[in-house]
Amino acid sequence: MNLAALSEAAEAAGLALRGAFRLEAGEQVGPLASARSVALFGFVGGRQWPAFAASPEAADGRSHPLDRWSRRVLTALAAPYSATALFPSDGPPYMPFQRWAQRAEPVAPSPLGLFIHPRYGLWHSYRGALAFAETLDVAAQAPAPSPCESCDGRPCLSACPVGAFTPEGYAVGACASWVGRAEGRPCAETGCLARHACPVGRAYAYAPEQASFYMRAFVAARGRQTDQNS
Repeated sequence: MNLAALSEAAEAAGLALRGAFRLEAGEQVGPLASARSVALFGFVGGRQWPAFAASPEAADGRSHPLDRWSRRVLTALAAPYSATALFPSDGPPYMPFQRWAQRAEPVAPSPLGLFIHPRYGLWHSYRGALAFAETLDVAAQAPAPSPCESCDGRPCLSACPVGAFTPEGYAVGACASWVGRAEGRPCAETGCLARHACPVGRAYAYAPEQASFYMRAFVAARGRQTDQNS
């Protein structure tokens, strides 16, 4: 498998190849029973956003447009390689995408709970994966320190208007409530202020259209969860 060609095919479809790794024997179960390697795909900054924004899913008014687009695009990308498309929402049981991400590229947990990348900072995401029956020619992931370890003052923790991020965890309810109010328009329209405070990868920060899409989806998901628990 030529990873450069796979990366080009992914970019043409509107996704970035986020890295790959080889499976160990104990991981070859369920959907991965015949797989030897996994490659991850997603967004880095705003480079891939126009492909989704111009898609039928983005304009049809139905729920979960980005998930539906990701599923369509990755399933089509899998076909020529006889690969199996996998998604974070598949399950239970769910695929361990967070562990996979740390094996595929140098990401680490940040104080905000999001994975931080040494180049893209907090401005990246994973949309799915492809499992291949062949062994991909990938190098083992070299250990790398998190940018957060040398960050002076960790400004992300003090930038949230409602103090939603603390050493004890993330106050998701306070965050969602703030974003849904008039006072929270800066977060709702341009993205999380705590995320913007991170000095790493600022050149890849989402444009308002992309940032506001994610924030609307976050508030809507929180509302659905509250309704289910009431």
